[in-house]
Amino acid sequence: MARKNVVLIGAGIMSSTLAMLIKRLEPEWNITILERAPKPGEESSNVWNNAGTGHEALCELNYTPEEADGTINIDKAVEIYNQFQESKQFWSNLVKEGYIHSPEDFIRALPHMSFVQGKQNVEYLLKRYEKISKLPAYEKMEYSEDYDEIQSWSPLIMKERQPENIASTKVDGGTDVNFGELTRKMMDYLQQDDSVKIHYNNDVVDIKKTKQKQWEVKVKNDATGMIAYYNADFLFIGAGGSAIPLLQKSKISQSKNIGGFPISGEFLYCDNPEVVREHNAKAYGKEPEGTPPMTVPHLDKRHVDGKEVLLFGPFAAFGPKFLKKGSNLDFFKHLNANNLLTMMFAGLKNTSLIKYSIDQVLMSKEDKIEELKRFVPSAKMEDWDIIVAGKRVQVIRDEDKWNKGVIQFGTEVVNSDDHTLSALLGESPGASTSVSIMIQVLKENFPHKFQNDWEKEIKKMIPSYGTDLNNDKELLNQVQNETNEYLKLV
Repeated sequence: MARKNVVLIGAGIMSSTLAMLIKRLEPEWNITILERAPKPGEESSNVWNNAGTGHEALCELNYTPEEADGTINIDKAVEIYNQFQESKQFWSNLVKEGYIHSPEDFIRALPHMSFVQGKQNVEYLLKRYEKISKLPAYEKMEYSEDYDEIQSWSPLIMKERQPENIASTKVDGGTDVNFGELTRKMMDYLQQDDSVKIHYNNDVVDIKKTKQKQWEVKVKNDATGMIAYYNADFLFIGAGGSAIPLLQKSKISQSKNIGGFPISGEFLYCDNPEVVREHNAKAYGKEPEGTPPMTVPHLDKRHVDGKEVLLFGPFAAFGPKFLKKGSNLDFFKHLNANNLLTMMFAGLKNTSLIKYSIDQVLMSKEDKIEELKRFVPSAKMEDWDIIVAGKRVQVIRDEDKWNKGVIQFGTEVVNSDDHTLSALLGESPGASTSVSIMIQVLKENFPHKFQNDWEKEIKKMIPSYGTDLNNDKELLNQVQNETNEYLKLV
């Protein structure tokens, strides 16, 4: 295959991952990365803008829903577990081969807990545990309804707690991930390659197809005001919340009848060492009944800027910006004749979600502390501050002419019919599964190259690629041992 010119919009975890994969598979290809911020990993990948959970369904209850007949569906959990193992293998391979160094800067071992209250939720968690712990990947999961045992897992959660129905699970093999730092490490390596050009402070203002069947990307340098053009044989839009309006500029058929609803997140934040030392886990609860998966409350230990902190949330907020550092006109500019009806149907069909969002916006700090006290009964107002997390843009699209305005949860990739453009949309588990998602981008858009050359190279870097590790315990043990060694996970 002839040398390709690849342009990536956005310098977050997705674009850096895709660029690293391409350089491993096709070292001669030219890559241009365009980023509106002055440095990489500043939006969705930033350490303060996401929870930093290495998502592998060890504790996230929204990945194991209870069906109408009372059974627990674990299919999504198994899929996400395998995808995160692929991410860890790729990262450990980068360390092993010397592409990045000091993995402790971006990933640390941390127990993952689920914690629920109330008879119905306790029954749910027990059924979940009984089903999922039979799989090799989850066989080390512990379950308890015992106050003393749960207290040994997290003294903070149990401190001053009154008797009630509670239950918890714990897995010691979880992780805390700083995706912003991982992004910077990959970008530091990439910028040493003469065939990779990275341009910061460059805002994409237009995208169009040329007569030569390439994509012409027009950018404006925010620092100098200069206009520049870049041509791409393959264009990837990995611009977080801005992916939808950028996709619209391409005018491909997949950009029609699609819109986005921007949602901000807020977390309560604590760096009081006396409080922080009493909780050493990421503890996820159950989302309130009738609310979307993004509302799952969790109490997270984080390693940020050289110190340990706690975050609790998220609390939803909304505003018209599609990026944390975006414009208040973002939402209104993205409305057009193709998606106005889609957005109207979404509003009519999701009044409960809109009401929930409004209720969240109206919450005072005192209200947020009361929510925290469900997890931390001993919480004191003076120990916690409010920080604003990143933007998430919920994708809204028409599934067919009869089912309009459907809100999409999760992460999805949109590809043009001619496979010259790909855009990443959505939210969690995004960053955790970035390697699997970017491999899928390559597979779908370069199928012949993938089948003939790339797949065998990918399997050298990621031995479990395409495999459910629950069906191969020997490979599971091999993967866990090797990733723990190279990523320094104890």
